[in-house]
Amino acid sequence: MIDHTGVNVSDQDAARAFYSKVLEPLGYGLAHEQGPFLGFADSGGLSLGVVRRDPVGGGHVAFRCPDRASVDAFHAAALAAGGQDNGAPGVRAHYHEHYYAAFVHDADGTNIEAVCHEPQ
Repeated sequence: MIDHTGVNVSDQDAARAFYSKVLEPLGYGLAHEQGPFLGFADSGGLSLGVVRRDPVGGGHVAFRCPDRASVDAFHAAALAAGGQDNGAPGVRAHYHEHYYAAFVHDADGTNIEAVCHEPQ
């Protein structure tokens, strides 16, 4: 099982603002900041590192959500924070019948996803 993951970014200040707004509906907040490292955590602890370093972009991070409303809230928050739509909230039946997800790109092109596997 994955304990934590990270993404590289080109602008730490922009990333701090973006990820703080995008992850808030999912229960994550900025928990640690040291030099080029931003650590985001939920009640289970630190799980996402956002680091200012090259190369940037091209990755994919998916956050598991307890319900579809959380996916919707993530997508709305991401767009409001300047994220680029990469797939509006909806069922992705090609993964499985209850795969409800939304996708956005951050400023560096990282594909950020929120997904709920529960039936509606």
